[in-house]
Amino acid sequence: MISLKPFPLFSFAVLFAVTCAVPYVPAQQPAQRVRPIYPSQKASVMQTIGVTDITITYSRPGVKGRTIFADAPATMEARAKGEATLDNQNERQPGEPIVPYNHIWRAGANDATTFQVTDDVLINGQPLKAGIYSLQAMPGKAEWTIIFNNDAGQWGSFTYDSKKDALRVKTKPQSVNENQESLMYTFDPVSENSATVNIRWERVRVPFTVEVKDVKALWRAKAEALIAANPANEVFPLQVAQTYANDKNWDEALKFVDQSIKVKETFRNLSAKTNMLWGTGRKEEALKVADAAIAKGKADNVSTSAFEKRVSDMKAGKM
Repeated sequence: MISLKPFPLFSFAVLFAVTCAVPYVPAQQPAQRVRPIYPSQKASVMQTIGVTDITITYSRPGVKGRTIFADAPATMEARAKGEATLDNQNERQPGEPIVPYNHIWRAGANDATTFQVTDDVLINGQPLKAGIYSLQAMPGKAEWTIIFNNDAGQWGSFTYDSKKDALRVKTKPQSVNENQESLMYTFDPVSENSATVNIRWERVRVPFTVEVKDVKALWRAKAEALIAANPANEVFPLQVAQTYANDKNWDEALKFVDQSIKVKETFRNLSAKTNMLWGTGRKEEALKVADAAIAKGKADNVSTSAFEKRVSDMKAGKM
């Protein structure tokens, strides 16, 4: 029963005073702003190589009848020292190029273009660590420099500092017949361990390659790290086993399916082991494991009918 004893007036006064003494702190609200409309709209392109994701985020300026790539006239050249950017629309005079040769360019518009990669890669054969970078460029008539800079949050190239460069690589621009009105990045061609990034604007295409040195070794290292971090999870080693089984690498497949079974026997990993043993030609052993798989499935109220049909075909010599 709840007590209804009277609350002492003095205690109430103390409580009221303490409560009033605590300053009111309003809940912090996220900053609000009106999202601007930019003439050069934002875009993003992503490519996976093996288990490595590469994402390029950029804004897409248009040609709009302007001169894009050209030498800077003397009056324009005088506005910057060395390779410093001249990509300033507030200073650009009519007829001056948008991207003058031999000066840093943000490789897009608005914010600096960013290049994000989830694993270490090779760029035109040169090593680049996993991370996010601003992607800058220094165009030239016969050769471009592609720059990966550690300052990924800069606006344009106005605060660009070459001391923060992680990597610079050289590449050759290519002339094409078809005009590309809005700047575009593509990944093409793509192979099992590499992709070519194409910077395409106006009648120019500028390629550079991104390569994962050893896709399978990287996949294996990530898989083993995931398994080690989750020792009570039987699904992860089973997924590795199934990947090896798809490649008919039965030794590795059986190694990892046994690891899964050691963690926890399930209908899923026992039936998978059945198929792997059958694939190696160890048919008698496969059928023994199949019986155990069916028994486990029934005990766990898992549907085993399709697998039982498969085992029946195995026994009948239909497989």
